[in-house]
Amino acid sequence: MDETNLFALPDPLPEVEHFEPLIPDRGILIERIVSVGHATPDGEWYDQERDEWVALLQGEAELEFEAGSMLRMSAGDHVLIPAHAKHRVSRTTSEPPCIWLAVHGTLR
Repeated sequence: MDETNLFALPDPLPEVEHFEPLIPDRGILIERIVSVGHATPDGEWYDQERDEWVALLQGEAELEFEAGSMLRMSAGDHVLIPAHAKHRVSRTTSEPPCIWLAVHGTLR
């Protein structure tokens, strides 16, 4: 078994968001995401085919939804984003970098 640590950061820190699958996607994808001051480009929205449950393990971030709501997140916060709920990451901290745990699948 490979031993890994969710809080270990890539060295050097990534210039773009870093997506790392933790297990093979066989209908459910579990991934770790590292964001270092990253945000979704203005005018772009994620429109995902599957539900996404996401937990922020470290840092602070803001999610914006096309429907008009904003969600401020701190370490330990989590949210279930239904499939096709258009959303974007409007802000992430650089210090500390944001570490996310995301689960994609049919979760509702």
